[in-house]
Amino acid sequence: MSKIAKWIQEKIGGSAGNLLPAHLSQLGEQPAVSFQDCIEAYLKDPACKAFVDILADQVVGAGFYTTVNQDYELAEKAKGAVDGFCENVNLDDLLHVAAREIIAAGNSFWEKIEPDRLVDLHILPLTSIARIKRDAYGHVKAYVQSAGYGGKTLSPSRIIHFCWNPVDGEPFGTGVLRPLLEKMTVSGETRMSFLEMKARIERMLPEIFEKYAGPDELWIFEGVSDERLADYQRVIRSKPKAGARFVYNRPADVKTVQIDPRTQFQTYLEHVVNQVYLGGESPLPKLFTTPGFTEASAKAAAELAERKVLALQRFMKRIVEREVFTPVIEQAGFDARKAHVRLQWGTPEKPVINMAEILKAAELQLISKEEFRTIAREMGWKLG
Repeated sequence: MSKIAKWIQEKIGGSAGNLLPAHLSQLGEQPAVSFQDCIEAYLKDPACKAFVDILADQVVGAGFYTTVNQDYELAEKAKGAVDGFCENVNLDDLLHVAAREIIAAGNSFWEKIEPDRLVDLHILPLTSIARIKRDAYGHVKAYVQSAGYGGKTLSPSRIIHFCWNPVDGEPFGTGVLRPLLEKMTVSGETRMSFLEMKARIERMLPEIFEKYAGPDELWIFEGVSDERLADYQRVIRSKPKAGARFVYNRPADVKTVQIDPRTQFQTYLEHVVNQVYLGGESPLPKLFTTPGFTEASAKAAAELAERKVLALQRFMKRIVEREVFTPVIEQAGFDARKAHVRLQWGTPEKPVINMAEILKAAELQLISKEEFRTIAREMGWKLG
């Protein structure tokens, strides 16, 4: 085959490079870290929940509004169709849930009801998606639900997949909790995840506290009878004090258990905790737990987090505009490209009203008396 023929074949056929091996194309691919593990980490580890919630609130906490191309003669009607749909499906609440799922697990799955005539949106539980089937070129063929959810196979046309930061061609995204939950193999040995390290340290803390806060004691009453010794023993053991207590009526050497002052774990503890904070990709929780942060360092931490927030906002905005706004506008009979309805984060800025200009407009009868009174009330004037 000539070079020209090969070039034409590649142009007609699309991508020529395989993205995944044949067995994965047949069986489907699972997330590297299970969604169940991500959910448990979010619910049971305060640091993980703080990472996710702080970032999510920064991304979607201020809400959103829509804008439109005012040069399009049907702009307001197109915007009205989108705004009405957003209100009916409670898009604001959907975005709050999706933001947390995307940040924590790197994925969120919305089901379109129905794909051909969009009237509603549902967020599918993360744990309901077991596998994603793709062809050799990476095109999604199906989303397969877990057996607990019926094992259904869902068409890609039904699913809006928020896939944040896919790595090495994986079909699933990567959230901030994955590096904290994933194990690593080094020289044939498996290193436990950082969250497991942290959990083991936290599990041992109460044991260490109970053992060393109240050390074992030996109480000696030499020469006391066995009957009187038994009375003393009952009284001493009834006292609410940590550590074991012994009573004996013979000469004995008193020993207490103490921590070896040469044993220092502070550096190791700080390393594990710092790795967890780095994995969380938000410096703000550190501000709440570490003394000595100055206003300047707090401001620098906030600016660093803002870059991550802007990237997440841009990612979610584009998917919502493409997968939700465009079909809603088109099925309402408008031109989506001309309407150019866009999702904007935050609240719309209100124009600054100059009362002198408003009075002049009323004097020239550019606005009616009723319009003037409405504007004046909005500015705080008390009119009868």
